[in-house]
Amino acid sequence: MSLFHLFIVAIIQGLTEFLPISSSGHLILLPELTGLDDQGQLIDVAVHVGTLFAVVLYFWSDVRGGVIGLGTLARGKVDTPGAKLALGLIIATIPTVLFGAFLHFTGLSDALRSMTVIGWTMLGFGIVLYIADQWGPTRKDIGDWGVKDAVILGLWQMLALIPGTSRSGITITGARQLGYTREEGARIAMLMSIPTILASGLLLGAEMAVEANTGVMRDAAIAAGLAFASALLALTLMMRLLRSVSFTPYVIYRIILGVVLLVIAYSA
Repeated sequence: MSLFHLFIVAIIQGLTEFLPISSSGHLILLPELTGLDDQGQLIDVAVHVGTLFAVVLYFWSDVRGGVIGLGTLARGKVDTPGAKLALGLIIATIPTVLFGAFLHFTGLSDALRSMTVIGWTMLGFGIVLYIADQWGPTRKDIGDWGVKDAVILGLWQMLALIPGTSRSGITITGARQLGYTREEGARIAMLMSIPTILASGLLLGAEMAVEANTGVMRDAAIAAGLAFASALLALTLMMRLLRSVSFTPYVIYRIILGVVLLVIAYSA
C-alpha cells in the first residue's frame, strides 16, 4: 500500500474510533466512495491496535487499577475499585466476543459490510444516541458501575459489530440511558474498548499474520503508529469538549451521513 493510502486509513480510524460515528463504517466506506483498494483486515487490525495504545495511555490510571484488580479477582475478592472495574470489563466483553465469533465464523460479518446497512445504522443509532443523551438522567459515575450495568452495557456493545453502529456511540448510548454523566459514560465506553479491541485483534491478527509478508507487516506498523497519534488527539479533544458540549454535533453528522448513504444506495 502507498504511504498516502496508509495515512488516510490510519487517520480515519484514529479520529473515528472514539467519536460516536463508527470507525468500522468509515473504513468500509473508504474504498466504496473513493475507488481505493480495500485496505484488508490486517491493516484494519493494525489501526485498531494503534487506537488501543492511545486509550491505554489516556486512561492509564484506570487501566493500571484494573490490571492490579485482576490479581485481586484471581484471589476471589472484589473489594477494591480496580477489582470491580476489572470484573465489569470482563463481563461486558463476553457478549461481544460471542456475537463476534458467531458473525465471523458464519460469514455474516462480510455480508453486513454494505452501504445500505451502514446508512441505516448511522441514521437509526444516531437518533437513539440523541434521545438517550437528551433525556437520560445524570446521577451515576464509574464508582456505581456494577455487575448489572456491565451486563447491560455488554449487550449494548454487542450491537457495535453491525457496521455503522459505532462501538463508542452505542456504549455511550447505553451508559447515558443507565444514568451516567456524559463524561463518565464516555470514560466507561473507552475502557470497554480495551478488552474488545484486544479480543478482535487476537482473533483476526492470528489469522492474517500467517499469510502476511514483510512488506505487509511494515505497512501495518506504519498504520498503527499513525492511528495511535490521531486517536490520542481525537480522544483528548472529545473528553475536553464533553465538559461543555453534548453529543448533538455527532448525532447531526450521523444523520446527514446516513441519509446521504441511503440515497446513494437506493439510487444505485
